[in-house]
Amino acid sequence: MVLGILSAFNMRSIGRYMMFGVVVGVVAGLGAVLFYVLCQLGQHYLLDGLAGYRPDEPAGEPSLFGHTDTPFRRYLLILIPALGGLIAGVLVYVFAPEAEGHGTDAAIDAFHHRHGRIRGRVPIVKAIASAVTLGSGGSGGREGPIAQIGAGFGAFFGDKLRLSARERRILLAAGLGAGIGSIFRAPLAGSLFAAEILYKEPEFEHEVIIPAFVTTIVAYSTFGLILGFNPLFAQTSFTFSHPFELGPYTVLALVLALASPLFIKCFYGVNHLFKKLRVPNHFKPAIGGLLTGCIGFFYPDTLAFGYGVIQDALNGNLAVSFLFIVAIGKILTTSFSIGSGGSGGVFGPSMVIGGALGGAVGKIFHQLTPGIITHPGPFVIVGMAGFFAAASNAPISTIIMVSEMTGNYNLLVPAMWVCAIAFIVGRRWSIYQNQVDTRADSPAHYGDFAKDLLEEIYVRDIFHPDSSFSYVPENLTLREFVPIMTEANQQNFPVVNSSNEMTGIVSINDVREILVERDLDNLLIMKEIASEDVPIVTLDDNLAHVLRRFTENEVDTLPVVETEDSRELLGMLRRREVTRSYYERLSAMKRISDGI
Repeated sequence: MVLGILSAFNMRSIGRYMMFGVVVGVVAGLGAVLFYVLCQLGQHYLLDGLAGYRPDEPAGEPSLFGHTDTPFRRYLLILIPALGGLIAGVLVYVFAPEAEGHGTDAAIDAFHHRHGRIRGRVPIVKAIASAVTLGSGGSGGREGPIAQIGAGFGAFFGDKLRLSARERRILLAAGLGAGIGSIFRAPLAGSLFAAEILYKEPEFEHEVIIPAFVTTIVAYSTFGLILGFNPLFAQTSFTFSHPFELGPYTVLALVLALASPLFIKCFYGVNHLFKKLRVPNHFKPAIGGLLTGCIGFFYPDTLAFGYGVIQDALNGNLAVSFLFIVAIGKILTTSFSIGSGGSGGVFGPSMVIGGALGGAVGKIFHQLTPGIITHPGPFVIVGMAGFFAAASNAPISTIIMVSEMTGNYNLLVPAMWVCAIAFIVGRRWSIYQNQVDTRADSPAHYGDFAKDLLEEIYVRDIFHPDSSFSYVPENLTLREFVPIMTEANQQNFPVVNSSNEMTGIVSINDVREILVERDLDNLLIMKEIASEDVPIVTLDDNLAHVLRRFTENEVDTLPVVETEDSRELLGMLRRREVTRSYYERLSAMKRISDGI
């Protein structure tokens, strides 16, 4: 019995599946550790060591290297981000231009349009350039670089093993999820994020989810073994306890839904201006860094990661005006730092923007209705989720991501409410330009959906007997057939008996061979020439089956009968009729999806 059960499993396939996931997960986890340390080194020596600026830290991420005794030199906050932008710009545009910007979008592009391939040098360049950008005060997040590191190794590993394009794509996405799940201590969310972030509509790349579970668990365990498993943020046990709270949360959802396209338009507006700027690409991130530093001179909390602001907001220590300033400032500094061609992610800044807006709205309602909104902290958590759900079109993984980052699952109800509203209102825009609408719109799935569509159309839906098609009686002589053959515009002639039942088929090539070998014989009839092994299709066959018949038999026409048991000939089906029907159905679906 046990052997019978084991024989039902493809142990070789399972072994490959687990081995690939473990290898990608270990590398992604170690890559996350290395990138985290590089970012900490950058902040320690550049922001702290040179400028004496020590950003507030979230509870789960104390500084690895302590703090220096350097006095605060505010003026250097203008210059250090520009220096970091210059170094990052030279690294990126000399060695790997595709590493500029936020790396998650590049990984999405590789999945859909590049057969799951990313150049091997890209993750290395991305890691160093991003660490310099973020460590020098540039506003960005860690998810973009670590996503490209994990995805890049998954793609590289798949390429070296000569895996299929499908397998490479799966490893790429699983590596992406592993990197994000490990560095944010959110393994479940990282797995779902990798499958959800590929599409604008609420749709998952289902083939990615289970491999991403394996890679993300391994990456998270590797990262936690070295740097700990504590959630990123610490907070008291906030809960949802009164349905009247949904009113203020609805206001928050609308604020986030309006702020999200503002961030997206500002980000890509700056990006467009810098692309038009007549300056060598190498120097554009330095200009963006300088503009970032100018804002940071007045509002230092808008520099670097900004996670300390979220921690303070969770504790209810920040004023409403300050939170709004941080949100607006973060939109600008992120646009200048990353939109100019610098290297970093947009998830982290989105968390800060959403958390700051949530904290501000929560603070206002706490002052107006202290009996209902007893603390603004929950609005910070829900604001983080809602803003990125609207900005990325990835509401489900974002809800879980924020819950894991804060260690609090008690706010799932308001988070679901806010994310749903923010997603519906703001779904026209996305910070990830390489997302496609659905699986049907992805080049990675064109073949799958062509087959699915063909399986939905049946012969009876498209078949119309063609009176111009010639059939020949089985007792017709060869001499009598030749004039019919020369006048007809067809290659194959069904042979039928007196009951209109098909008994065989004659091709022009068969007749030509006979004509060459012998004189016209008035005694040779079509039944004797016809081939009895005739491929047929029935009215209940779908077009996927019909196309296979065309291909297997290398013919352009097939006889149509009522059922497999019936030999009564209904007519002939041409290959071009099948092709035309497919494209007509595809065009109709496209018009419906476009709202025409």
